[in-house]
Amino acid sequence: MKLITSIYKSTKKDEMYLYVEKAKGLTAVPEKLLELFGTPVHVMDMLLREERPLARADVKRVMEEVQSKGFHLQMPPQKDEYLIELPDELLTMNDPL
Repeated sequence: MKLITSIYKSTKKDEMYLYVEKAKGLTAVPEKLLELFGTPVHVMDMLLREERPLARADVKRVMEEVQSKGFHLQMPPQKDEYLIELPDELLTMNDPL
């Protein structure tokens, strides 16, 4: 099975993406989801095939959801608990930590 999709990134959440069927666009995405997602920014169009894996998502699941719901929402990867986000000021300091 093959499916031509358009992929959009979120303006509100880093590494969050929406996959939709290219021919239908964002018409099937619920308004409430779009509010939480932010303004969709088109990243690329891609031909999905079951035998060609995606880096961060199960291609079969993506295709099934796009066909059944009209979209697939790819959430950002979870960060490990031990990772700490440092403030920008610390990252730009000249003194070694």
